[in-house]
Amino acid sequence: MGKAFGLLLLTPGVVHAQGQAQIDADTRAAATEAAMTDAERTVLTNGIMPLPFPPVPIPPDALYGAGFVPGIDRLGVPPLWETDAGLGIAWVGGLRGDGATALPSAIAQGATWDSDLVRRAGAMIGGEARALGFNILLAGGINLMRDPRNGRTFEYFSEDPLLSGILGGAAVDGIQSMHVLSTVKHFALNGQETGRRIVDVSIGEPAARESDLLAFEIAIERGRPGSVMCAYNRVNGVPACGSEWLLNQVLKRDWQYPGFVMSDWGAVTGLDMVMAGLDQQSGAQLDPEVFLGQPLADRAATDPLWASRLSDMNRRILRSIFAIGLDQFRPERRPIDLDANAAIAEQVARQGIVLLRNEGDLLPLSRQAARIAVIGGHADRGVLAGGGSSHVQSPEGPGIALVTGRRQDSPQYGMAWHRSAPVTAIRAMVPDASVRYRDGRYISEAVALARDSDIVIIIATQWMTEGRDVPDLSLPDGQDELIMAVAEANPRTIVVLQTGGPVLMPWHDSVGAILAAWYPGARGGEAIASLLFGEHSPSGRLPVTFPAGPDQLPRPHLDGAGEVEPNFIGIGQPGQIVAVNYDIEGADVGYRWYAQQGLRPLFPFGFGLSYTRFSQMLVGLSGGARPTARVRVRNVGYRPGAEVVQLYLTANPLGPQRRLAGFERVELAPGEERLVDVALDPRLLGQWRDGGWYWPDGRYAVAAGTSALETGAPMSLSVAEGMPCTGATGHAACFHAASQ
Repeated sequence: MGKAFGLLLLTPGVVHAQGQAQIDADTRAAATEAAMTDAERTVLTNGIMPLPFPPVPIPPDALYGAGFVPGIDRLGVPPLWETDAGLGIAWVGGLRGDGATALPSAIAQGATWDSDLVRRAGAMIGGEARALGFNILLAGGINLMRDPRNGRTFEYFSEDPLLSGILGGAAVDGIQSMHVLSTVKHFALNGQETGRRIVDVSIGEPAARESDLLAFEIAIERGRPGSVMCAYNRVNGVPACGSEWLLNQVLKRDWQYPGFVMSDWGAVTGLDMVMAGLDQQSGAQLDPEVFLGQPLADRAATDPLWASRLSDMNRRILRSIFAIGLDQFRPERRPIDLDANAAIAEQVARQGIVLLRNEGDLLPLSRQAARIAVIGGHADRGVLAGGGSSHVQSPEGPGIALVTGRRQDSPQYGMAWHRSAPVTAIRAMVPDASVRYRDGRYISEAVALARDSDIVIIIATQWMTEGRDVPDLSLPDGQDELIMAVAEANPRTIVVLQTGGPVLMPWHDSVGAILAAWYPGARGGEAIASLLFGEHSPSGRLPVTFPAGPDQLPRPHLDGAGEVEPNFIGIGQPGQIVAVNYDIEGADVGYRWYAQQGLRPLFPFGFGLSYTRFSQMLVGLSGGARPTARVRVRNVGYRPGAEVVQLYLTANPLGPQRRLAGFERVELAPGEERLVDVALDPRLLGQWRDGGWYWPDGRYAVAAGTSALETGAPMSLSVAEGMPCTGATGHAACFHAASQ
């Protein structure tokens, strides 16, 4: 027999979350809720979107932002001032007359594989939120990248549940350390923007539990977010915000989540969602009715079951307010040290840039280069940002903004660049060189410049935005043709990608070097120049697989494309549903799909080059309830650098597998060697069966690797009935190091 155990895996973070401070928050929440009048019981259960569109007036104490919920002053309950998002404090078109520090995209944060840095970044934007008057940050995008064409790919961390959960939890933990409540979102299986409000995803429970839900579970354990935001899409026929299974069974009962569930804006379709687990209606004027206002009060007044549920809703909201300290640490508008915070954003950008190709060690560039050409990407004005509700800008506004479609006043329809021009940063690195820029609109002009240059740097861009998926993974606007022509004219061509996610590269073998810089944020230009000229060695590793072509994806054709008119709201014709079958890949998202299908991608998950070289070897496994791998890592090159130790499950008693089970980023000086202990999450070694995690008897092979495609010799753990276990909690299997 195998080992099957209960639903909850206790971690140090969860134990901490159940400590004295949380008990006090529970006690205070219960007492405060008991003191509420009937009229006060629906104050916290709904809020508006305080932006200037009729007919809802903006209260005088609200701020332009994502949401506002009035407080209850006599009970010491503060208002809730809500802002998007996980990349910084959203600009909302400059309506507030302020600005904030733009972090690199979440996928860039994912590419750092550095939870400590992501936590620092979270604390930075949490501090800025308070300084700008907000106490709730709609951050924590945890959804897995099931389809790289998803317009919000740049807002999520990775395609892997462990990496997404750990980094997402770290971001939330950082934000909330500043007494700003953070969400995690969009719960759950919110994988595309095309028809986002009419998508119905189908997936079996084991596959969901082992993939997207596991990512949320880990993020909630580690970050202890005050709220979970439910998604627009349906899951197995039921709207996520009205899913008894997702909200009550999985989140509140199985995971024992004590916080509250808020809706996404415009996702509430009826009062019945309350009994399915919804606690707060957000942006209520976007819904057909303020269901969680007077209609809820009326039901609670006549039905004891509804009255009890309303009490529970308030206790959950109050508990999060008290646990995170929103009542004691009120937002206070004050100046922000934008330079200090931009330095954090620059560090994230540097560590998140991934070196994908470096033929003949073209990089780092010599500072003796006399003639450098920079082509494309508006690199003379700034670095590209993603679009939609997560858009952040400095107080000065964008370096350049381009209207892309229908509404000039809507951030989702406008491309914008942060004021961090790569051309300026490159000139600062090599003040004696001739650095010439061309916009790339005319290929013949770019080719002529390339022939007359020692080095060519092409900034290639792909814009992504909330509300729209990209039609394919090609670089738009003829950039592939531009790159191929320039590379033919000068093979010493470097391509710097500023994209929301993976792109195809038909020119891959023709260029000398490729850097994936993603959307690099407030100081992206400086970060790019720093790596190009070797001030720092690239240490980013891919958090997502780059396919060789669309035929490698589980769904080569994007569901709903061509059937739903692209629109930000994400609706279709009356009664229209976009059916998406996630059972095709099931739990095998991203690199797991490629392994299962025997596909070789363009670049695998976890891949990334450096200016130095590393060796690593798995030298030991220890068992117990939470097994640990020991890896010897050595910098065998001549530069300081950072390696990411990646531990993969390569086989279990059910057959070959490929799952990231643990990782650790380690910085090493030239010649330095270190033994690194990496904890393995046992859930990544087992499977979900019959309502719990299950580990079949037999051997579990674990290997260290430099990517999901390249792993070394494995070592084994075993699970067997009746074997003694040291340190077991009763909630996990007991692993034993097998004789090797």
